[in-house]
Amino acid sequence: MKKSKLSLLLVLSLVLSMFLAACGGNKQEGTEKKEGSKETKEKLAAEQVLNVLESSEIPAMDSVLAEDTIGFTMIAATMEGLYRLDPEQKVIPGVADGMPEYNEDKTVLTIKLKKDVKWADGSPVTAHDFVYAWQRAINPDTASPYGPYFMEGKIKNASAIVKGEAKIEDLGIKALDDHTLEITLERPIPYIESYLTFPLFYPQNQKFVEAQGGNYAKTAANLLSNGPFKMTKWDGPTATEWVLEKNENYWNAKEVTLTKINFNVSKDPQASANAFTAGEADITPKLAQAAILSQYEGDPALLRYQEPSIFWIKMNQTNPALKNENIRRAIALSVDKQALVDDVLANGSIPANFVVPKGFTFFEDKDFREGAGEYLKPNKEEAKKLWEKGLQELGVKEITLTYVGQDTETSKLTDAFVKDQLEKNLPGLKLNIEAVPFKIRIDRENNKDYDLLFGGWGPDYADPMTFMDLWLTDGSHNNMEYSNPEFDKMIQSANEDTDLAKRWKTLQDAEKLLLEEDAALAPMYQRSVNLLINPKVKGFAHHAFGPDYSYQWIKITE
Repeated sequence: MKKSKLSLLLVLSLVLSMFLAACGGNKQEGTEKKEGSKETKEKLAAEQVLNVLESSEIPAMDSVLAEDTIGFTMIAATMEGLYRLDPEQKVIPGVADGMPEYNEDKTVLTIKLKKDVKWADGSPVTAHDFVYAWQRAINPDTASPYGPYFMEGKIKNASAIVKGEAKIEDLGIKALDDHTLEITLERPIPYIESYLTFPLFYPQNQKFVEAQGGNYAKTAANLLSNGPFKMTKWDGPTATEWVLEKNENYWNAKEVTLTKINFNVSKDPQASANAFTAGEADITPKLAQAAILSQYEGDPALLRYQEPSIFWIKMNQTNPALKNENIRRAIALSVDKQALVDDVLANGSIPANFVVPKGFTFFEDKDFREGAGEYLKPNKEEAKKLWEKGLQELGVKEITLTYVGQDTETSKLTDAFVKDQLEKNLPGLKLNIEAVPFKIRIDRENNKDYDLLFGGWGPDYADPMTFMDLWLTDGSHNNMEYSNPEFDKMIQSANEDTDLAKRWKTLQDAEKLLLEEDAALAPMYQRSVNLLINPKVKGFAHHAFGPDYSYQWIKITE
């Protein structure tokens, strides 16, 4: 999913090692460390209210229209699908009453639902709510950014529906009765259980959605929850504060201790740290900058880990200059990534010469990166030669490009560094930076309204495909006019191949084609995270894919 550059991160001390479900790896803990039975002996605070700072507004709260980390994290707090991740990154039942039952070739899943699950208004959650949400997501009229992208080639008839060759009702999901779902796949999917945790697949109450009409999910008043919390205050995508309160009708409400969560947007990392120190916030956004982080070295409030998110510069080939491979390659080779992570972010992030992160997916106990190369390593001399060659091919001496970044303080520092590097190393290049709010940046990306765009991606499920199929020709998340039939063919082969070792190698070869041969985009870094969390806050869980955090297990102690 699209990542906000936020107020980024720090020294890695916890590596999240996510293993392919089908390949037998164990998954690493994603919650703050517990001290044996000490936690159970600590006395709960009288007031179970949590105060959280975020570095961006919520672009969307409709589970079939959201496409970003903050939106999906808030949706996961207020909604629940068939499955979710627990604090140890294991897939556990949510609305489902147990794990799926499979047919012989694993293309049909039968899932029983709990019978005591309710919406916040007291009405029952049924299998029909899932069917409605999935059909709404694949319906071309909905224009879901994730529906076609996530379902095509995976859920039966999804591709045919998108092409207008099948009816929406033909989608491979059926309610056999109120509490039984049948899901039919186009092919066996080795990561299917982690895939089903994603918020796109959450239920929606048809009666409520249709009653709200065009206002559905536009504000807190137009939302209906079935998860641990319900949103009681949110005035829409421009709101800089919102409130979640415990949903007493949640099926597992007895295990939810928090009664209220107050969220406020803070785009300045120093202001966020100051608010934390003053006791005004219990959890900060992701932080960066050495001057800030050095204040908390050795502090038990500091939570540090490397996450499998990659940040890159997208190059929009609708611009004739960026259609030129030498120009793109010159840009990709011109930024000193080591200086970016050491001197600008200063937070433990690592240079990325790849699109599939380190420490994310494993096959036969080997990291995806072990059998793959590193591509587009910085080389200023080579970049200058390629740039001059590209200018000559284009018949110009200068190029001016619009560079879209984000409006957080850390983003502005990062973008200024990139601008300096590119303009200094590529004579004749001028960058005009436009720093915009996160939602606007997403809109600009989706509409291809940029030349260069600094963006990022975090995984949606536990498989390298979550990074690789972004670049398919005309893909809904491509949005830079990159197209290579050979790459498309490799991704299709990896989707269909049942030989997992061969599939793995195909994906590694596709990454090489994308970067080394085509210079389609310019990876910059793999992010490391630094959060300040009040030591009295216990049970905070962060995740390696899907929504960033879970709040339902949090308890506040005295």
